[in-house]
Amino acid sequence: MVILQNATYIHPNKDVLFQDLQFTLNKQEKITLIGHNGVGKSTLLKIIAGLLPLNSGLLSVDASPYYVPQLFDAYEHYSIAEALGIAEKIHALQKITEGDASMENFEILNDDWDIEERASYALQEWGMGDLALSYPLISLSGGQKVKVFLAAISLHQPELILMDEPSNHLDLSSRNKLYELIEDNNASMLIVSHDRTLLNLLDMTAELSPKGIQRFGGSYAEFAEQKDVKKNALDQQLQNKEKELRKARDKEREAAERQNKLNARGKKKQEKAGVARIMMNTLRNKAEGSSAKLKSVHQEKIGGIRQELHDLRINLAELDQMKFGFDNSNTYTGKNLIDAQEINFSYDREMLWSKDLSFKIYHGDRVGIYGDNGAGKSTLIKLLLNKLQADKGTIYRADFTSIYIDQDYSIIRSAKSIYEMAESFNQSGLQEHEIKIRLSRFLFGKESWGKSCAVLSGGERMRLLLCCLNISSKAPDIIMLDEPTNNLDIQNIEILTSALNDFQGTLLLISHDKVFMEELKIDKSINLN
Repeated sequence: MVILQNATYIHPNKDVLFQDLQFTLNKQEKITLIGHNGVGKSTLLKIIAGLLPLNSGLLSVDASPYYVPQLFDAYEHYSIAEALGIAEKIHALQKITEGDASMENFEILNDDWDIEERASYALQEWGMGDLALSYPLISLSGGQKVKVFLAAISLHQPELILMDEPSNHLDLSSRNKLYELIEDNNASMLIVSHDRTLLNLLDMTAELSPKGIQRFGGSYAEFAEQKDVKKNALDQQLQNKEKELRKARDKEREAAERQNKLNARGKKKQEKAGVARIMMNTLRNKAEGSSAKLKSVHQEKIGGIRQELHDLRINLAELDQMKFGFDNSNTYTGKNLIDAQEINFSYDREMLWSKDLSFKIYHGDRVGIYGDNGAGKSTLIKLLLNKLQADKGTIYRADFTSIYIDQDYSIIRSAKSIYEMAESFNQSGLQEHEIKIRLSRFLFGKESWGKSCAVLSGGERMRLLLCCLNISSKAPDIIMLDEPTNNLDIQNIEILTSALNDFQGTLLLISHDKVFMEELKIDKSINLN
């Protein structure tokens, strides 16, 4: 179905993204493609889809690929009909019904007389049956745009489907529909995703890294289990190597002490025996040479062990290299922070929620806010933050500190450098070198301190924000997050999960990622459906 041999892609700025890549996707095979942000997953999908050319190598595709993009910038000027890939047929059908019975129009339509009805039904399946085919894509939400491209699958029945983060903007019910589509469809599929529920539906996992593509039989959960076995083996190797380094240092010290004693004893004997000064100098030089040679032997051995340790540590997951160390706030567990009584908000004089909302949030709670796209989840967050005023009911807010994190981590200011952003959170008077140590701990090396935050990826912005919270003198009482995993790869989701599990304050979380919510042990819910 798809064969890549010795595939190389080079960015226009001459940076090599990957080279000599080998990959095969067989008929009716369904594979998830995972890998760190920036490794080239989306680019590889575009190459297979025919949207980007290889610089060298061979690409063979036996069927017309259908591509569901992650980003829609290139499609904003499309209508829904154009996004569905049926605009020409619709136009030809209209011309025929208006009396233009040209051969060209009949060839374009290709006897697809019910194309409008089928398109309307496909959109209806995704809850968008009320939208006209001429409606502009730019006017749709992110979730609606994804649904349009997914609806086209039932229209075209492609044999090869390529999807790039298809669940990113979908609410829970739409995600479940996507999962059903993936399981029930017999097409060959290559899917880039960090949605672990989706990843576990497929029977093959492929990991793209700078070393190439490695395939693993089984779901992502089985792949992760294999990775854990390797990680545990690596941890054991590290412990053994560190123990070996300590022993080598002890032996070096003991050998040096022994040699020094021998040298001192020999010198006393020589002095008692009345050895001539010139002979004494010769013997001393020999003793120093022996000591230097002995030291060189031990240093060579220690240097070898250090290099092996360095090589092992390079393979450590980023999660294991970071230390979060959040400070706790002074707020006591169980303190009532928010008390909302029968609140509602109106758009165009119509109340947003069919039933008024009443709830209390205490310090230490982990609260999930659930609802379909357009249910008002983000609006509720703004009400709680006092950025909007409720049109009905009351909201009591205690004196607390909070931080709001959206899916783009826009709290990170693009105009600042990485170091300047970290310094802006320095409320406890840390010295410059201490800030730089913490940046390094969160994988921002010396070469990146002056880099603009504007060029950071989603995962890098997330790590910088965690570093900033670590630098701050006190953690906030409440962290509110709105779809924080949408632009993160799996490794960065694990980093964020670990950090939030270290946090002892209150969490308010909007997310359709079931695994993420489970791992954060969400214990309360506000349901807006």
